[in-house]
Amino acid sequence: MTGNNAKIDHSIKGKTVIIAGGAKNLGGLIARDFAEQGAKAIAIHYHSDAARPDAEATVAAVRALGAEAAAFQANLTTAGAVEKLFAEAVAALGRPDIAINTVGKVLKKPILEISEAEYDDLSDINAKSAFFFLKEAGRHVNDNGKIITLVTSLLGAYTPFYAGYAGTKAPVEHFTRAASKEFGERGISVTAIGPGPMDTPFFYGQESAEAQAYHKTAAALSTFSKTGLTDIEDIVPYIRFLASEGWWMTGQTILVNGGYTTK
Repeated sequence: MTGNNAKIDHSIKGKTVIIAGGAKNLGGLIARDFAEQGAKAIAIHYHSDAARPDAEATVAAVRALGAEAAAFQANLTTAGAVEKLFAEAVAALGRPDIAINTVGKVLKKPILEISEAEYDDLSDINAKSAFFFLKEAGRHVNDNGKIITLVTSLLGAYTPFYAGYAGTKAPVEHFTRAASKEFGERGISVTAIGPGPMDTPFFYGQESAEAQAYHKTAAALSTFSKTGLTDIEDIVPYIRFLASEGWWMTGQTILVNGGYTTK
């Protein structure tokens, strides 16, 4: 395949995209941004009935920007549910060129207080669903496609109280490396992005007022952020890049956090 890159279109324009957790927050912004970049069709996954209005609003926004769009509800903590999501999305919109997984669950709690049920829930959402999303993306994404998973900058931090969250995101680093080797012969790049603490409801639901104040000053560039945290608008350009001309980056976990932490 050496020398064939000039023949490959790595732009987002005209491409079909599937976004797990695409109804709102970062996922919703990615969907809108990719529609603005000229994506042909975007499949929007959402988890629960509570997120349906957000998913419908995102679908409407994507269509208004000129792309096809459809929403699909699924609890992605079983292999069968992930298989069904991809099957339905492919039937409705065609095989994806780009697959993005933003699904995750945060828990801030001391190890001594985490129950088995809480651990299993975190593991199912953060690790198991990511594994099977990668598996189905590997089956369905077109050659020369892109697969991107959201993880966390806590993978580069030494901190208490996030063992359950960061620990169940950590396997995705190896899933990403292995998948990049296995899918690379088809020209597919596989990457993971680890944002810092983001200005979304997921952050505020876990942190006390004191902790919020600390995190809003902890990044090297906090003073230049509108919230002091990682804003979702700060992450989208990196996802856009990796899903397009950044294709040569593969098998990597990239921490995007304004200098909050590094490996």
